[in-house]
Amino acid sequence: MIADQNGSGADLSGLIGARTPAFTIGTAAQLLGVSQAFLRQLGVNGLLDPQRSAGGHRRYSQHDLGLASQARVLVDEGLSMDAACRIVTLQVELAYARAEIIQLHQQLDATTDERKPAADPDTSADPDTGDR
Repeated sequence: MIADQNGSGADLSGLIGARTPAFTIGTAAQLLGVSQAFLRQLGVNGLLDPQRSAGGHRRYSQHDLGLASQARVLVDEGLSMDAACRIVTLQVELAYARAEIIQLHQQLDATTDERKPAADPDTSADPDTGDR
């Protein structure tokens, strides 16, 4: 959901993909309540790398807007642009690392389950009496 200047949000998830470069710099700035210069500076600091149209104009995706929104919150709290961009970048990297750890744990669990011998109900009986 993208917050607009009135604090309400526009849910665009059903209309376009999260990584589809659908927003011009003007529209992106308006949706986020920031200046176009703010968005350009996010690019200079390496947080955003918007795709370009055939005419060379920046096009932002929902994912880009989410990152920009996170950076804006940090800048509004008093952090420098550089620090805000670095924090958001590290948050994204951490989220990817956590997702990869979960995936690796699932693969390990599946491998471990495959290697466990199936319990044979007859092997638990006492060989002398046949009692369990």
